[in-house]
Amino acid sequence: MGEADISSQPVAAPAVELVGITKRFPGVVANRDIHLSVAKGQIHAIVGENGAGKSTLMKILYGMLRPDEGVISVDGTKVSFHSPADAIAAGIGMVHQHFMLADNLTVLENVILGSEPRKNGVAIDFAAARRKIREISDAYGLGVDPDVLVEDLGVGTRQRVEILKVLYRGARILILDEPTAVLVPHEVDELFENLKELVREGLTVIFISHHLDEVLKVADAITVIRRGTTVATVDPGSVTARRLAELMVGSELPSPETRESTVTDVVALSVRGLTVRSPDGRPVVDDVSFDVRKGEVLGIAGVEGNGQAELVEAIMGMRASTGAILLEGQDISHWPTLKRREAGVAFIPEDRHRHGLLLESPLWENRILGHQTKRPNVKGPWIDRAGARRDTQRIVEVYDVRTPGIEVDAAALSGGNQQKLIVGREMSGDPVFLIAAHPTRGVDVGAQAAIWDHLRRARAEGLAVLLISADLDELIGLSDTLKVILRGRLVADVDPASVTPEELGSAMTGAGEAA
Repeated sequence: MGEADISSQPVAAPAVELVGITKRFPGVVANRDIHLSVAKGQIHAIVGENGAGKSTLMKILYGMLRPDEGVISVDGTKVSFHSPADAIAAGIGMVHQHFMLADNLTVLENVILGSEPRKNGVAIDFAAARRKIREISDAYGLGVDPDVLVEDLGVGTRQRVEILKVLYRGARILILDEPTAVLVPHEVDELFENLKELVREGLTVIFISHHLDEVLKVADAITVIRRGTTVATVDPGSVTARRLAELMVGSELPSPETRESTVTDVVALSVRGLTVRSPDGRPVVDDVSFDVRKGEVLGIAGVEGNGQAELVEAIMGMRASTGAILLEGQDISHWPTLKRREAGVAFIPEDRHRHGLLLESPLWENRILGHQTKRPNVKGPWIDRAGARRDTQRIVEVYDVRTPGIEVDAAALSGGNQQKLIVGREMSGDPVFLIAAHPTRGVDVGAQAAIWDHLRRARAEGLAVLLISADLDELIGLSDTLKVILRGRLVADVDPASVTPEELGSAMTGAGEAA
């Protein structure tokens, strides 16, 4: 009798169910017999190495790709998506790791694009859209001005615009790809509270992250993908970060910690009174001075949008500035970017798609990018294709870039493998000074550990490194010297050997400014 009563009770269908999903590309099987069940009203995390197939799987769920085999069900109904529009109509929204925004449009225009509210069925009702965007922004603490141009926004704010786009369209199932990559600890906590509020209201969140401590903190369930297939779905209350790492990559969670100093007395880069102004004349980098010595990692910690991007672009010659920039004692303040690169300045950009890669070009052409006047990419006045191909193959092997070959387009690689290609390219040619802007953003624990090892090795060999990162553990662990930037000014020096992430986060928000 009891068993009959139990069996007769309705069981809620999963919000999303994937059965036997397989997706093949030339030379690689990205997904193989994937099984995933996501309960309604939960935060379900998906973890795995870069190249494990997470992004491909989410693109299938969002209608960007079609599976070769398998079945997708949403709310218990089998579906077949031919485009993201089909997924959106089914109540699915996706915030991509790499943003899908038009720089020349405002936040409002980006958010409503394709879903414009109409007044009297004809004109776009901008007032109604603005009200709705402000309501969503205020409700979830996103703090986004609907009338600012996207090109004027930092990476962190751009991500919040992407979240706004999804919420504006009324999605019931949200796919978030690395949503905390650009946030400091208190912002991560705020985001998690927002996500919990969403699920309390009946929404479902699929959360992709490489930060295992975050996954354990926020998720109701965790699915691990390895080499294209699901290997386990676990309860976060019964698993540790170390166990998750073992499931992902077969090794312990790596640590960036390094306290053995290799700092010399030789200054590689000296910045004096550097100032960068916005179009309206406001200083976004305000009278900044510092030295980076050979064998030293100088870390700059700051909440996104406090002048880090402008500082990096000024040093690279990508943005006008006043003040002095000296490389090994030589004033390079007025040199173009290419000449700075030729003199030994290497650059890992914060946005690899905008500034680091030609996505539709093969890997060996991306090896040449930014280094088109130096060996092994040239022979005399001509591009040396054979030399570039040989060195690309070397980078692939030394930096463990997982690819079917060097002739594939950069777009075919996972984010972590794209990043390892850039790191390998920028470490080549014996640079004097390296700007590493968010060098491990969006990469898995295995790729992260490899990039840390390469940075440590280059530092030990005398490379001077300016490290910009939103990962406070990375900043504390890798830096020999650590400074805090706030509203375009360097406001504090902290000891990376003793500071905690919480103390550093406090200084970054201004709470530690007086001290």
